Amino acid sequence: MQSAEPFNYNERYGLKKGRSWIAVALITAVIGVGWITWAGLYHSNPSLRVLLISFTVDSDRAVSVRYSVDREDPKAATICTVIARDFYKNVVGQIDQEIPAGQAKVELVTVVPTRSQAVNADVSSCRAK
Repeated sequence: MQSAEPFNYNERYGLKKGRSWIAVALITAVIGVGWITWAGLYHSNPSLRVLLISFTVDSDRAVSVRYSVDREDPKAATICTVIARDFYKNVVGQIDQEIPAGQAKVELVTVVPTRSQAVNADVSSCRAK
């Protein structure tokens, strides 16, 4: 005997109509967009900003680096690490320059002693003391 109802794969194999993946996708999208927005806003305004203005190779053993530091909290002392590199990008000189509390925007020239001839220089990082 044959049944009057048409054959249904969902009943026979236990397949369910479900759209749970849409809920998971929406929750993931909301969390992802929220996190990206927070990260962009938080990291777009750091408490310390450093701008390399110029550097000059004074000799085979020294490099002068001119840079500016913009601090959100001028009452805190700051330490900036200034480095010099050779042609092969090896660090050949490094110095920690302490900037005392005072002005919010400071422009400095730091001389970095090197162990061999440098071809470029940079301010590696700045941090509150």
